Amino acid sequence: MSSQSSPPQTAATPSTTPSTNTPGPPDTAGPEASAGAPDPRPFFARALDQSGRLVSAVTAADLDRPTPCTEYTVRQLLGHLVAVERRVAHISRGGQPFDVTSLVTDVPDDAWKQAWTTAREELDAALSEDDVLDRTFAHPAGVFPGRQVIFAYVSEMTVHGWDLAMATGRRDSLDESLAGASLGSTTQFLPAEPRGGHIPFGPVVDVPPDAPAYDRLVGWVGRDPSWTAPTLA
Repeated sequence: MSSQSSPPQTAATPSTTPSTNTPGPPDTAGPEASAGAPDPRPFFARALDQSGRLVSAVTAADLDRPTPCTEYTVRQLLGHLVAVERRVAHISRGGQPFDVTSLVTDVPDDAWKQAWTTAREELDAALSEDDVLDRTFAHPAGVFPGRQVIFAYVSEMTVHGWDLAMATGRRDSLDESLAGASLGSTTQFLPAEPRGGHIPFGPVVDVPPDAPAYDRLVGWVGRDPSWTAPTLA
């Protein structure tokens, strides 16, 4: 979710305790972290719905466009978004995060919408299981309660929705209230410092406190809210 890199595509088997180097889901005494916290799944569904609409709007002409994730084109970002869906479904059922690649590369250019929809159906089925919020999930940063991990992925999907919208000229389609709902958990699991190296996020970009919620969210994770796509040759 960083401005420099997303989660690594391959890695060693993760530890069962949170890493001191990789930011994890919120684990402080905030509303998202408590056992009685609101169900995070409706927030996640909203973030997924938003990304799904953006995925469906991508055209063949968009696929080679750059994105605010500087190492990803639109095509590669689509591959990461589908991978996130698959990974969350997998870890919600007890799997390890690095069992699932962070970048899907075997989808034909005309099949991204179908790949997204198929993965979404599997994810919805996994997260609808009765005890899913009471399970522990193996996140790349360690093992955490399921509620915390889902909130972390709300933030990731919300930021990547912005990435895709900015890359394809659809910024006005974004839901500012979704970004506002993600800010609290994002600032909990991702401190302002350190950044870079083992923390795959760029430095915080200063944004006025009264800026739109999306500007504040993406600035916190190291994106430049004023990013514009270069003109393709």
